[in-house]
Amino acid sequence: MWLFLAFISALFLGAYDVFKKVSLQGNAVIPVILTSILFSTITLLPFLGISFFFPTLLQGSIFFVPQVDFHTHLLLILKAVIVLTSWLFAYFAMKHLPISLASPIKATQPMWTVVGAMLIFGEKLNGFQAAGVGITLISFFMFSVVGKKEGISFKTNKWFWFIIMATLTGAVSGLYDKYLMKQFNSMAVQTYYTFYQAIIMSVITLFLWAPTRKKTTPFQFRWSIAFISIFLVTADFVYFYALSLPDSMISVVSTIRRAGVIVPFLYGAIVMQDKNMKYKIIDLFGVLLGMLLLFLGSK
Repeated sequence: MWLFLAFISALFLGAYDVFKKVSLQGNAVIPVILTSILFSTITLLPFLGISFFFPTLLQGSIFFVPQVDFHTHLLLILKAVIVLTSWLFAYFAMKHLPISLASPIKATQPMWTVVGAMLIFGEKLNGFQAAGVGITLISFFMFSVVGKKEGISFKTNKWFWFIIMATLTGAVSGLYDKYLMKQFNSMAVQTYYTFYQAIIMSVITLFLWAPTRKKTTPFQFRWSIAFISIFLVTADFVYFYALSLPDSMISVVSTIRRAGVIVPFLYGAIVMQDKNMKYKIIDLFGVLLGMLLLFLGSK
C-alpha cells in the first residue's frame, strides 16, 4: 500500500513542479511562495478546526489533526524553517533555469538523503545503493556538461548553486521527516508545519520583499499558484501517510517520489521546447537508473 502511495505522491509532485514553473515566469518569487502557502493553509484549516471543536467527527480517520505539546510545536517550526529554506533556493533556481535542467538535479535529492543517513544514522551502503549513488553522481556531472552547452557556467552561475542548496536542504528535510514520522501523527505534522510556514513566509515577505517591491519584478496573481498548493498538499498528504504505515521506508518512498521528475521534464521538452533534450534524456535516464538502484538496495 505504501509503495502505491509513493507513486501517487510522485505524480502529484511532478505536476507541482510544472505549476511552479508556470507561476514563476516573469513573476516575483517571494510572494508566489507566500500565496501558495496561504492556499495550502486554507485547504488544511477546516481539518484543524473540526478536529479541535468537533473532535468526534474526524477522530479515528486519516484527516484527524491531534493537538500536540509545546516541544512538538518547536520541532515543527524547525521543519517549517528547513522546508522554506529549500523552497526559497528551489523557486529562485526554477525561475531562472530551464525546467528540464533544474528538476532532474533536484531529483538527485534521495541520493543525498541516503548519504546523509549513512553519515548521521550510521547506515551502510549495500552494492545496489553504492551503484545508485555512483550513477547518480555521474548523471549529475553530465547535467553540468549540458548546462555549459546552454551558456550556464556551473562555476559562476548562482542559480545552479541555488538548486544545489535546494537539493541538499531538501535531503535534510527528508532525514528530519524520518525522525518526525516515528513519533508524531502525519496529519499533525503536515498541518502545523504548514501554518508555521505561512507565518514565517509572511514575515519574510513583509520585511524583505515589500520594501523593495517597486524596484524588483512585480507580483502577478495567477490561478496556477493555487494549483501549486493543491498538488503539493495532496502529494505531501499521501507522502506523510505512506511514511506512517507499518514497514514503510523513507529511503524507498523519497526515491520513488523523485520519479515524478518525468512530468516536468516532458513539460520542458514539449511545451517550453528546452534545448539539448537528446543529451538531457540520457542524463535523466541515468538519474532514474540511480534512483532505481537505490530503491532496490533499500528494499
